Amino acid sequence: MEEKYIPLYRKYRPQRLEEIVGQEHIKNALTNAIKMNKISHAYLFTGPRGTGKTSTARIFAKSLNCENGPTITPCNECPNCNNITNSIPIDVIEIDAASNRSVNDADEIIKKVVLAPVQSRYKIYIIDEVHMLTPQAFNALLKTLEEPPANVIFILATTEVHKVLDTIKSRCQRFDFRRITTDDIVKHLRYISDKEKINITDDALFTIAKNSAGGMRDSIALLDQLSILGGKEAISTNDINNLLGRISFDTLKELSDAIIKSNPEEAIEVLEKIYNSGNEPSLILSNLLDYFKNLLIVKNCRQEVILELTQLNEAQATEISEQVKTLETHQITSLLDKISNYIKEVKTTNNPKLWLEVGIIDLANLTENTKLAELQDRITKLESGQPTTTFTQKQTANKPQPVTISEVHKIKEQFIAKKEEAEAKVQAEKPIMQEKSSQRETPENVSEEKESQTAVHTTENNKEEKNEDFSPMPVSKPANKNDISTLWADILANVSSAPTRALMKQWVNPIKITPEETVLSIKNEMLLNQFTSGNKKSMVIASVDKLFNQQNSNVIVRLPLPDDIQVKTAVTQPKPPVKVTAPKSNPTVEEENNLDEEDIKSATEEAVQHEEEQPQKKSHSVGHSDQVNMVMDLFDGKIIE
Repeated sequence: MEEKYIPLYRKYRPQRLEEIVGQEHIKNALTNAIKMNKISHAYLFTGPRGTGKTSTARIFAKSLNCENGPTITPCNECPNCNNITNSIPIDVIEIDAASNRSVNDADEIIKKVVLAPVQSRYKIYIIDEVHMLTPQAFNALLKTLEEPPANVIFILATTEVHKVLDTIKSRCQRFDFRRITTDDIVKHLRYISDKEKINITDDALFTIAKNSAGGMRDSIALLDQLSILGGKEAISTNDINNLLGRISFDTLKELSDAIIKSNPEEAIEVLEKIYNSGNEPSLILSNLLDYFKNLLIVKNCRQEVILELTQLNEAQATEISEQVKTLETHQITSLLDKISNYIKEVKTTNNPKLWLEVGIIDLANLTENTKLAELQDRITKLESGQPTTTFTQKQTANKPQPVTISEVHKIKEQFIAKKEEAEAKVQAEKPIMQEKSSQRETPENVSEEKESQTAVHTTENNKEEKNEDFSPMPVSKPANKNDISTLWADILANVSSAPTRALMKQWVNPIKITPEETVLSIKNEMLLNQFTSGNKKSMVIASVDKLFNQQNSNVIVRLPLPDDIQVKTAVTQPKPPVKVTAPKSNPTVEEENNLDEEDIKSATEEAVQHEEEQPQKKSHSVGHSDQVNMVMDLFDGKIIE
């Protein structure tokens, strides 16, 4: 009778600690524990599948229960070692927690724990997939796991340690098993292939190791499956791809080249060959996703770690490095995002081939996406309010033309004539204003006289400026962002409530505006109470926070002081034509403090109405150059189409 065939992953399961592939940190720790006789009562082995958790648990049990032990080199010949190797549950009991997960199963363990070992030094419980136990079963084991009998050891193994209760973890010595490196897997597979006389190439072994995700058991199982393909020729990477349903590297490179060159016709032709070879649409997109993932890694990582991260050989990594030179990182991530979306569509649609073709054509239009630097430049200009750079002839033709020299002289003459007319009106009304001022000497008239003198002084300055050269036309300069009037205008613009904004324009005067401290003065005590607490204060703080891009700004609101300077809000709207009228007397401090709610409400409504009319005044500036807008503002004119 022929001997029963044993799968390779069972036949070559390690029997001593030194035979475990990788996991050097765990082998050293367990070896030292045995040598120093520091054996814990509970261990927790965690890590990905196929990395040696159960095999290490069995070897550790052999080392403790071997007749020659405790020893780091069990004999594998004594009855205790043979029972563990053959999984005979005498003193080493293996329990599958997936099928024995209830509290009753935990009670059975607790009842048998108190019994002494039959023929060994320790009674060892190996509980595999321990995370499958119910919370009730975990809680039932807590006390026993914390203080078991002196000759009892628990070894818990799991792939999902986050599902294990923290109270269980705290009672165990935890060992984390790492994924086995590709090089270690390839060396072990070559050792097995030589012993089993499997004719296979090194590239094929590398492909097996790459597809095992760091698990030795999966690699050996795949090698076992490939061994039946043995023939005159060595097993190659193409044989593995055909067996796994994977697409070869060269085919994926050909398809990706067509996508990168934005050649949809060539991409569809390559896709048709791949599809006719029997590959499913979702598999094609998944392989393409993995290929572009490797492109992304090659683009952004050091040369020393590329082979380890991509699992490519040196020749393949060189080809990808040349291919990725014409791509930017954001383009690769965009392709990855699109591929993942099309994978979802293909899996849910009734016509997967249709969506596969649509997806490949979409991916092959890569040149439709502008370069990252150009996109960033356009976004920056849009956010700053500058005109974006355009390249089409149509957009260049629509660009506003500069004002000619003759137009500048014409504007100069009109500007001088209008100023002379305004000066004549001021001189005509000046005797009347002086006569009224001599009749009464009140605080109101004093204020009128000051404003009248200011107006005359301004007119004289304008008269002096008239004699200066006017050509070329002065270029408007941006407002100083550190000027208090400009900062105050920005704070007002950030206030969300129109009534509050109107009250602030009418009654609030900025004294100091800095990121560290903002001081405001209010003429009326009733309004002062509203701005020192409540919703209005929070709106002012929020506006200052937005201005300086910070939080919880220090805002102080108080009554005016004698040395406070009156600040005028920076003018951001076009100025109306000059109209000289008798100055309106300012209210005295006593009158300001006696304002009632009706006066405040009336002032608020008037300011809100004025604010709503402002957008209409500046609507004419859209679509014209700054020079044309300035002329229209100067003469209160409009464009006739």
